[in-house]
Amino acid sequence: MDLFYYPEPLSDLITALARLPGIGPKTAARLSFYLLQNQDDATTLSLAVDAALKQIHSCSVCGNYTAADPCVICSGAKRDRSLICVVEQPRDVVALERTGEYKGLYHVLHGVLSPIDGIGPEQLNIQTLLKRLEGIEEVVVAVNPTIEGETTALYLSRLLKNLDISVTRLARGLPMGADLEYADDITIARALEGRRQI
Repeated sequence: MDLFYYPEPLSDLITALARLPGIGPKTAARLSFYLLQNQDDATTLSLAVDAALKQIHSCSVCGNYTAADPCVICSGAKRDRSLICVVEQPRDVVALERTGEYKGLYHVLHGVLSPIDGIGPEQLNIQTLLKRLEGIEEVVVAVNPTIEGETTALYLSRLLKNLDISVTRLARGLPMGADLEYADDITIARALEGRRQI
């Protein structure tokens, strides 16, 4: 998209919005024009972003985003303190909490191992996890099923194997409503590995 025709502040806004995930240049331009035409919405958005940047930080215990430290999950009296679920990002905590099924604690790595991108164990929130293991009976590794996620899960399982802690992985397989005939080989293989008695 040629930004030459826009005034510099507008082209800067379009460029900034286009950096957001899932926002292309055309959508960024459309949003920019909307914000210019609806200044109340633009002001509300600006204040919300400013407040979030000033008030939200990582929980000192689990690494999840929070406005209070420790976060409400870490300080929750009804959480199962023998169970920690390790996730890649804070948004993964929200996804698991929405199910209403998981009642343990969380630990956010803020990424996965990716040597090609220069991300090793030192760049992840792993040392804090190791300091939290007293009284923990099970660590659930809930990272995404990517090559980097699998590498991270394997690294964590090897790191914890000599401790008296069960290390488990989320089951993977076919989603509800899926047809076997359209599923890829790896998904079907994972579904067979994770089968259980009914």
